[in-house]
Amino acid sequence: MKRRLAGTVLVLCMTLSAYAGGLRVVFIGDSITDGNWGSAGGRSKPSSERNHTDMNHIYGSGYMYLCATYYQSAYPGREYEFFNRGISGNTLENLEARWQQDVVELAPDVLSVLVGTNDVHYYLQRGTGEPFDFEGWERRYRSLLDRARAANPEVRIVLGAPFVAPVGKLRGSDDFALRAELVERCASVVKRIAADYGAVYLPYDELFEKLLRKEATSKETYWIWDGIHPTPAGHRRMAELWIRRVRL
Repeated sequence: MKRRLAGTVLVLCMTLSAYAGGLRVVFIGDSITDGNWGSAGGRSKPSSERNHTDMNHIYGSGYMYLCATYYQSAYPGREYEFFNRGISGNTLENLEARWQQDVVELAPDVLSVLVGTNDVHYYLQRGTGEPFDFEGWERRYRSLLDRARAANPEVRIVLGAPFVAPVGKLRGSDDFALRAELVERCASVVKRIAADYGAVYLPYDELFEKLLRKEATSKETYWIWDGIHPTPAGHRRMAELWIRRVRL
């Protein structure tokens, strides 16, 4: 009788542990998602080398941090787990190189991706004269989502549009018109992918265009300080959009 009871308790414990914890939410991307988390000597560390135990600095200081703090403080009983896998300077190719470790092995229930600005930035820096490979970029993006879906067919996907703004160091830059055009086309690609994958699409480009036009202040860098990175106010609006559209 005691042996049978012990076996029943063991099975029950195993069942409860399998369902322990809440939704796992992974944010992956570049410096906008990174939020200066895990930098040392001006170099952004790989995810595996970052401090994952210091709960005072675990999420960086951007929109991802604000999303995580909202859900974890408002719904403690749901035990949400959030993971920041943004790394400053990353392109889609960089995400591909670490996708297995930073996405697949984390087994997210929700996967949020924001990338594209650096792809355009480095393309302009190279100045090869060759056209930007939008078809190849889209294939790579889709292949990464396919890998996430293969690992978890039920994963919920959230895709953010890349963006730039004619403020800060980009204001008056010689290549801004071309930069803006290429980033806009990347955003269009992301929007098409989101529709095909049944993903939540977050038009961050439209968000900042509207803020700069309708909620402008005397300080042109109020929402985006260097043409690429949002200010704390801008990150707050990004987080609000994420929370409003995704609705965990």
